[in-house]
This record gives sequence, structure tokens and C-alpha cells, in this order.
Amino acid sequence: MPRKAHLLLVDDDPNTLASLSRAFRLAGHEATVCDNAGRAMDLLRTETFDVIFSDVVMPGKSGIEFLEDLKKAGIATPIILISGQANVEMAVRATKLGALDFLEKPLSTDKLLVTVENALRLTRLEDENRELRSKLGKHELVGSGPAMTKLQAQIARVGASETRVCILGETGTGKELVARAIHEKSLRRENAFVTLNCAAVPAELIESELFGHEKGAFTGAAAKHLGKFEQAEGGTLFLDEIGDMPVAMQAKLLRVLEEGEVERVGGDKTIRVNVRVVVATHRNLEDLVKQNAFRRDLFHRIYVFPLLLPPLRERAEDFPSLVAHFARQVAAQNGWKEKVFDDAAIAELRRYSWPGNVRELRNVVERLVLLAAEDAVSAADVRLVLPGTEDRMIGTSARSSDGASTGAGTLAERSEAFEREVLTAEIRRHNFHMTNVARALGLERSHLYKKCQQLGIDVQLLKKPD
Repeated sequence: MPRKAHLLLVDDDPNTLASLSRAFRLAGHEATVCDNAGRAMDLLRTETFDVIFSDVVMPGKSGIEFLEDLKKAGIATPIILISGQANVEMAVRATKLGALDFLEKPLSTDKLLVTVENALRLTRLEDENRELRSKLGKHELVGSGPAMTKLQAQIARVGASETRVCILGETGTGKELVARAIHEKSLRRENAFVTLNCAAVPAELIESELFGHEKGAFTGAAAKHLGKFEQAEGGTLFLDEIGDMPVAMQAKLLRVLEEGEVERVGGDKTIRVNVRVVVATHRNLEDLVKQNAFRRDLFHRIYVFPLLLPPLRERAEDFPSLVAHFARQVAAQNGWKEKVFDDAAIAELRRYSWPGNVRELRNVVERLVLLAAEDAVSAADVRLVLPGTEDRMIGTSARSSDGASTGAGTLAERSEAFEREVLTAEIRRHNFHMTNVARALGLERSHLYKKCQQLGIDVQLLKKPD
């Protein structure tokens, strides 16, 4: 399913601009035109474009000079240069400066459209590569127990369809991961996956976030903005925490789902959209309908195929693979030494109720990888970190050196006390050699000093005899 693109066309010939913009609009793209490079740079400072087409020979700055200005300004939008006076030297120079392609007039409509598709495909691949490098498996569904096996089968079945899916589950169970997996199993996987957390956007801004707005539509709208529906054209839009969407906005969303059209805030025309909508919530939508907090007609539109995600406490068999996955991920992201969790540590983790589910487990694993003194994380390490367990501090004393009780205080206070004890012990164990301490804990030396400062550890005072 081809994606609509927002194009910027730069040429001093009004006839060329008219013919190009007409060809692109007939193909479903949106085109903004201007007649010189200076005006184009002004537009690029306030608006976002997917692809730029620029003539080479223009009054004022040429297309080559325009390309140089883009490079200096750090604008990475793909640009295609066009010219009726092309030569090999010009094409080589343009390519060296970063032009994606160099087209010779007269222009073929088919060639133009293929060039746009190639530019969009390249941009998407670059974005995906950046995301993969930065997130290192963050979006992988991990687990092979009965609950996850059943869930994977449901994802495979519903992903290949256009059925609307409502993902249900407690906070932290991985609802966005499931939505992404559905997208990857669908025919839309080559197009965008766009997310919006309905609970995180103020009520007065959610319409603009979903449908976009025109320049000047309201105070602060300095430029045109494409909403999530237009950004997700041809792909999937994931609406997280749909149960927290304001009732007034629910009516507008229902219309889009029924008609397949959006209207930007401040706009006067409807825009056709081809988007699959997947929603999620941790709330009971049926109860919200009974309380008149959620529209019944919208409920029936989105609640076609409910997917219930199991809480972590019901996935005991998945703990070894989840913990190993998070340990590798955390070590790779932070440049720390990778650590393994022994069987006793895994058993200790299973005993906890995990109100924050997989998200909480990931945070605990990160804390353990950071704080465990040995290469293997033990049950004792786990008991020191998890809330609701005893003997949180190193040793058997009931109170740490700063007076923090091992059996009282918030999780943050207990974790801070534990970190303070670990750092103090390591500093003394390495005879105050801070480089060795940093190496043993898998930290940068500067990070170690910063952590000591945050925890109130004065190394000079530690050197003084008790």
C-alpha cells in the first residue's frame, strides 16, 4: 500500500511547478511549490517534507548551491535535482553533495513517481536501522510458555487480516509490543507504525495530534502539522490507553473509523486516509460504557478481536528467557559487562508478584546487572533489590551505615541505600583505586564519581580510620 508523501517542489518555471504538482497530487501525494531556493529554505525551517525536487538552474541560488545550504543546515530530507541542461560533471557533483538522484528534463511522470517511492523506501530503511541500533531488540516478544505460545498464534492469525484489534492487559504487560507484532504480520508492514498514548496528550491537543492542523489554526500553530492518521497512511496507528480518550474526541474518532476521512484543525477539506487502527487499554471498557465514560458505538467499532495479555505472574516458565534477554539488552546498551542469573536468582524472581509486570522486571534486571558484585547474579542479590524481602543490605546488620532501615522505606530509598553500601564496599575492596572500582562495576570513571556525589559518598572521609 503506497504511502502518501509531502513533497517540496522548487523551480522558477511556473509551468513546470504546475505540471509536477498536478502529477503528484493525482498520485495521492501532497505538493508544496516555491520558485526559489531562499524561499525553500524558509519553508524547510517551519515544515517537514518527505522529498524535495529542485531545479538546478534558477535565478539567485542554483540547485547545487541550494543542496550545499541543506547540507550546512543539517537538513537530511532526500533531494532530487532536475535540469534541462544536465551534464556528467554536474550530476557527479550533485551526487557527492548528497543528492539522491539527478533527473533530466523532460520528466516522465512514471519516473517521477518511482523516484518518490525509492526515496520513501530509503528513508524508511534508514529510520528502521537507526531504531534497531538504538533499541537493540526492545520490540522483541520473548517467551515460549503456553500463554505466550497461544498469544503468538493469535497475533499470526489476526495480523494477516484487517480486523480491528483491542489489546487488553495490565500496565507493563507489553501491549505496544503486541501491536507492533500485529503490524509486522500484516500486509502493511512496509509502511509506518505510528503510536499515540491517549492518556499522555492533553484533552485540548489530542484532536490536533490525531488529525493535524493548518498553519495559524490556533495560537502556537506556526506551521502546518500532519496528524497521526496522515503519518500512518498505508500503515498502522496504535492508540494506547484508548479508555482515557475524552468522550468528545471519541465521537470524532468514530467518524474517522466509519468514513475513512480526517479534517485538519483549521482546515476546510476532508482528507482520505487508509490506516489500520489497533487500540489498547488496561481499563475495563465494558464497565466504562456502563458508566457513560466510553461511547457504546465506538466500543463496538474497536472491540472486534480482543487480545488479553497474561500478567507476568502467570508466565513463570518465561522468566529464564525474559531475564536473559533483558540482561543482554541492558549490558549492550550501557557498555557493561554481561552477567548471568543463576537458578536460585531466577527462582527468587518468580516468587515476587510483579505488579508492574514485564516493564518492572526489566528495571529490576537492569538494577541487578549494575549492582551485582560478581559475574553471576545470585538469589541474595535479588533479595537485596526486590521490595517485600528481608536482608536488603550487604551483611547481616539491620541498619546501613547511614541509618537506613533494611525493612522500611520506599523502594527508591532502599535501592539508594543498597547502591551506597555496594559502592562503599567496592571502594574499600579496591583500596580506593577508583579506576579499578569503575571497571569492576562496569561504569565509566566519570559516572562513578557522579554516582558517589549523588549518594553522598565522600571518598576522603572513607579513608579515615573509624
